[in-house]
Amino acid sequence: MAIDLTGGLPASREYVFAERPENPEMRDAVNMWISDDRGVIGIPRFAVEALASRWEAHDLSVNIAFPNGRVLSVRGSGPTHPQLDVSGKPTIFGAGPLQYRCVEPFKTWVTIFKGTAAEMTTADQIDGALPGIGPPVDVEFEIETTMAVPPFIQGQMSMDAAAKLSGGAEKQFMGGDRYEQLFRARGRLRIGNEVHRFTGSGLRIRRQGVRRIEGFWGHCWQSALFPGGRGFGYIAYPPRPDGSPSYNEGFVFEGDGELIPARVVHAPWLRKLEKDQDVTLVLETPKGQVTIEGETILGTFAMGRPEMPPDFPVLQQAGARYRWNGEETCGMIERSSPKGRITR
Repeated sequence: MAIDLTGGLPASREYVFAERPENPEMRDAVNMWISDDRGVIGIPRFAVEALASRWEAHDLSVNIAFPNGRVLSVRGSGPTHPQLDVSGKPTIFGAGPLQYRCVEPFKTWVTIFKGTAAEMTTADQIDGALPGIGPPVDVEFEIETTMAVPPFIQGQMSMDAAAKLSGGAEKQFMGGDRYEQLFRARGRLRIGNEVHRFTGSGLRIRRQGVRRIEGFWGHCWQSALFPGGRGFGYIAYPPRPDGSPSYNEGFVFEGDGELIPARVVHAPWLRKLEKDQDVTLVLETPKGQVTIEGETILGTFAMGRPEMPPDFPVLQQAGARYRWNGEETCGMIERSSPKGRITR
């Protein structure tokens, strides 16, 4: 049975804004996470983020990480790339050295980077080193991604999730219309004189809307695609400051058909600052509970960033090795928690 990789969304939803939105707070964003099949390298989030009030230069970020704790990072902004392709469609989204291009909506995206990254270690970041600060290294990558699972559209997996995103803080944190999609990947990464060719998998995120993160109280977000075609994903916020339940939404994909709604009942909230941690999770679905074992194998930490509010939680963006009923893969995890809830 053929898989509908559009999730019912029109092809135009894949396009970026062709011109500056009138609302100065409106944002357009594309970001990806890449996991090498071997677990040798990972790119735990690289992104272009466009804000209407600063349309001439979009923000960009890149994380590259290795299991030995080596990290390369890019933070800053770069000149906006022309959005229109040769057919006149707004399929190109870039800032300075980083560019995304939609080759075919909900099927193929390619991304390229050619620039300089700062080299450091995970331990440096835990000690407070800012991402993007470190000795410069020339970096290039070219990656082609092929979508493999229908999009996980936030707010469509349950009535409770839709209600949480209809107003209030959770809506502001999510940042407007958003979906994410698991894919297969192949690419080439050059760091100085070393070259890595790889195949793997990853996650692509599209978001358009107004986003405000003041008062953000943390989250846990995990997703992965397995060799046999199964996949999972979820995003959850811990209880609100008053103790009431917050947003919690996810899916399980069994290799064909549609996404099965899920919610996480055991999430590995960020509580310690260390590179290798158990990140096993349990999802609850209409068919019963699903346990997926996991441990982080590489990643980055941000103890604070100049562009973030002063009280923004500590952030981990990492790659993890997951096991589900004997099958193994590498995937993503992003977590954040207030400093007061974290131990060294």
